Amino acid sequence: MGHLRRGGVLAAVLTLLLAGASPAPAAGPDRYRNPVSAGFADTFADPVVVRGDDGLWYAFGTSDPLREGEGTPHRVPIARSADLVDWSYVGDAFAPDQRPAFAAPGAAFWAPDVRRLGGRWVMYMTVTDTTVSADTFDTAVGVATAPSPAGPWTFADEPVVAPRPGAGGGYLWTIDPSQLTGADGRSWLYYGSYYGGIAVTELSPDGLRAVGTPTPVAVDNKFEGAYVLRRDGWYYLFASTANCCAGPATGYSVQVGRARDPRGPFTDRDGQRLDVSRAGGTPVLTQNGNRWIGTGHNAVLTDLSGQDWIAYHAIDRADPYLDEPFGVNERPMLLDRLDWIDGWPTVNAGAGPSDGARPAPVTTGRIDARFATADLRDWRVESGMWRAAGGVLTGTGALASRTRIGGDLRAETDLRLTGATTAGLRLGGVDVRVGGGRLTAGSAGTPLPAGADLTDRHTLAIEVRGRQLVATLSPSRLGDPVARVSLRLPRPATGALTLRAQDGPAEFDNVSVARLYRPVRHPVAPPRVGPVLRGFSDEFTGGLDPAWQWVRQDPAATVTGGALRWPVQDADLSGTGNTAGVLLRDAPTGDYVAETKVTLDLGEDTVRNYQQAGLVAYVDDDRFARLTQVAIWNTRQVEYGYELPFAGQPVYGGSIVGTPGTTTWLRLAHHVDRVTGEHEFRAGSSRDGKHWTWGAVWTFPADTTPRIGLVAHGGATPAVTAEFDYLRFHR
Repeated sequence: MGHLRRGGVLAAVLTLLLAGASPAPAAGPDRYRNPVSAGFADTFADPVVVRGDDGLWYAFGTSDPLREGEGTPHRVPIARSADLVDWSYVGDAFAPDQRPAFAAPGAAFWAPDVRRLGGRWVMYMTVTDTTVSADTFDTAVGVATAPSPAGPWTFADEPVVAPRPGAGGGYLWTIDPSQLTGADGRSWLYYGSYYGGIAVTELSPDGLRAVGTPTPVAVDNKFEGAYVLRRDGWYYLFASTANCCAGPATGYSVQVGRARDPRGPFTDRDGQRLDVSRAGGTPVLTQNGNRWIGTGHNAVLTDLSGQDWIAYHAIDRADPYLDEPFGVNERPMLLDRLDWIDGWPTVNAGAGPSDGARPAPVTTGRIDARFATADLRDWRVESGMWRAAGGVLTGTGALASRTRIGGDLRAETDLRLTGATTAGLRLGGVDVRVGGGRLTAGSAGTPLPAGADLTDRHTLAIEVRGRQLVATLSPSRLGDPVARVSLRLPRPATGALTLRAQDGPAEFDNVSVARLYRPVRHPVAPPRVGPVLRGFSDEFTGGLDPAWQWVRQDPAATVTGGALRWPVQDADLSGTGNTAGVLLRDAPTGDYVAETKVTLDLGEDTVRNYQQAGLVAYVDDDRFARLTQVAIWNTRQVEYGYELPFAGQPVYGGSIVGTPGTTTWLRLAHHVDRVTGEHEFRAGSSRDGKHWTWGAVWTFPADTTPRIGLVAHGGATPAVTAEFDYLRFHR
């Protein structure tokens, strides 16, 4: 998504800048490298990926030029892939003169979300400019339908969510839609951004109209880019935070909360709600010091082995703009493994975005039947009549695969009852079937949602791990199971996979069996924090240590009672002003962790832009990384801001790391990259000094010598004093 209008969000003016990537070398069989969009696009922002009825994968992106030098935006570009790695451009969803009746001429379409709903495909998208007003950013959520992901796409002439006037002027950011079918079969739409926050509304059964009263689920001025899925009885709200489009200083990242109800309240791993002033958010994806920064606006998909993957965009920090500095941010599409550890999602076990050859997704298996021809030589008719035509298999009775299967596996099929009372798969002597208002697996069963229409295509999936079988039924195959049943098997599942339809015909398509993925059980280790280095640390017990050095000394900062007390200055360090004081110490060589404990009573909910205090890694006024608890409009956040010189001017951006308290513990973990010599600083925060949230990495060139220090600035009204208990260095 691009940002407009709301001045100062995340201590920077957010501007509309969309994005892309540079080609990556081939990685070899069963391996891939990011960005996966390199074969057809330099930029492919806000991606969403679905599996089509033809068994191929389709990706959709924000309207932008695809290549450097192209100049003309594509109107929701579409790409297609057989393996999720090698993609080709299909075309644009919409012609240059195609728009809904409520869209103003010149409106752009952002952040598409595509789902299979009923017997058709539905696309939700941001419409940036409507005929409601003369305002050029009176955004709305539009919708279009198509018989297949490749189109042709036809707009509905009424918005799903119309422009919403904001109490602070202009229009609330009605952008970044994402649909979900809940466990009860009702359809929901999530939408919104910094100005207005994220809300959810129920949709009509056809998915084309909002009904009921919207419910806020994530606070304004922190989150956007919602994506929700359901797993193990929880609804997980993924949302992106910080600025999407600050070129080489972009710190976009993905956080998550979960709830038992699609309307929330969503809370993070520490129990912090996402819809309050001091909003929580468990990190899912954040930059790790390699080439990729600004990792955000995600979607989730599942390969044929059952492994989840996260599709998202990022910025190559060495090539941040599409054509010229400070123009369109170049944001290609990346793909990485999404692990679930102790009930929470994390990318590559917490390692973050990948920049080398990685095992590729599983997109074929021992059985992989698309029924593109009439040939059924790999199958054996056990009873009834079976015929493949038009890309689907239709039959009644039983049809068995000639391929024997066994072990831990995932089997699935797209299924539609066209006359049968029940239909499904038989695996290892167990029938898994739908019909009669139920999903059953052997003797176990569960009711389907009221109104579930099995004449519409659904995906039936079976996973067997050891002797545990789990079956799910999903309308879109996008983390939206409407029924789930589990069964303990008396013996391992072996033998043939059999398709079964009773008392009439059923349609089967995309039948596959693949080895089940191996889940990752343990996250990567956080930075190690060793003994305190007393010679570099200061407990503030005897005045200010002579080792401190000032940049623009502030005489109001004093050491008394075992703490440094510093009234927050009416000054700043970002941009060209450079009026704030900075209190610095030389840092140890090699790897270390710097830590402070800072108390800053900013209250809650009120606007106190941008009062803040915390740690800084500082080279000079135009190259620093600042980790502070800060007031950003009505929110209180831990912002990890970053400024560097680029193309003749300073560029500032930031990332968000954890949730602040009135007292917050902050850490910067320093590491020197063995290959490049770069200084890498990873940020962490804590509300109790014991349980830490680790976030983004910002880097400094090898030929710099960053010092570590403290800051307290951003505004003197109302007056507030930051209290630092210590600055400690740990080896």
